[in-house]
Amino acid sequence: MARKISMKQAINEALDLEMRRDPTVIVMGEDIVGGSGAPGEMDAWGGVQGVTKGLYGKHGNRVMDTPLSESAYIGAAIGAAACGMRPVAELMFLDFMGVCFDQILNQAAKFKYMFGGKAKTPVVIRAMVGAGYRAAAQHSQMLTPLFTHVPGLKVVCPSNAYDAKGLLIQSIRDDDPVIFCEHKNLYGLLEDVPEEAYAIPFGEANVVREGKDVTIVAYGLMVHKALEAASKLAANRIEAEVIDLRTLSPIDWDTIIESVEKTGRLVVVDEAHPRCSIAGDVLAFVAQEAFGALKAAPQMVTAPHAPVPFSPALEDLYIPSADVIAAAVAKTNARALAA
Repeated sequence: MARKISMKQAINEALDLEMRRDPTVIVMGEDIVGGSGAPGEMDAWGGVQGVTKGLYGKHGNRVMDTPLSESAYIGAAIGAAACGMRPVAELMFLDFMGVCFDQILNQAAKFKYMFGGKAKTPVVIRAMVGAGYRAAAQHSQMLTPLFTHVPGLKVVCPSNAYDAKGLLIQSIRDDDPVIFCEHKNLYGLLEDVPEEAYAIPFGEANVVREGKDVTIVAYGLMVHKALEAASKLAANRIEAEVIDLRTLSPIDWDTIIESVEKTGRLVVVDEAHPRCSIAGDVLAFVAQEAFGALKAAPQMVTAPHAPVPFSPALEDLYIPSADVIAAAVAKTNARALAA
């Protein structure tokens, strides 16, 4: 039975269900229990956004507060995964990955390759991403492309509560390391989510709006910006097809190509910087594999190649908007099809 819950609640529910199903699933991170550990204060915090609130009361010491040392507890999670556990580690902000990147890049991502495919590293690293939270330059970055560049890592970025639950369950059950990116501005978004457990396979994009004139590809918060742009475009008789990637590594290339072959036009929206971005990857792949289907130069909409500003007014301008996306669509001459 489905009921409306937030993305934050959906993630909590996925963790709870998997901990009930599999005793090897453990959860660790900074202040994810209560921090102090004093009687009556357990579960009072549940992490910086309260995502893990209540899990300690249900699962006891399988939910662990860690020292303020990302390199230590991410390393511990990877080691536990190599020894047969299924850890879910909360990195808090993906911006902090620089402290523990060696453990992720040179250890977790490499074990399977270094040991002839015999080693499993079923660790999930959950982390907040994205701007718009007034958290300034060190807590607002969209660093997903740094991880998609690394072979051996799977990268997930849901746009809604339903996908967050299904993709997190899939991530926990997967035998490879997964970077699970949660956009902080989507935590409160309500969606119909079934009570029971379900898994959404990796590498399956979701066509969230069908259209015939232009393809808009996005992920995370940008899916909602793309849908807003599509509504604006529809008022001008331009029907945009919007694709939610859901997983960034692997990417569902087939769905993208199929859509571009139908529309002949492509706009890719990415909250990351333009250089070495998911948007750049998608544009390059389409140019290589479906160049003949393109009726106009594909367009890329990204954040600027600059740190996220602290000023609210500047931060709002920094984040790609529906109007900027619609302007990019105009550059593909989609209006000619609608005329």
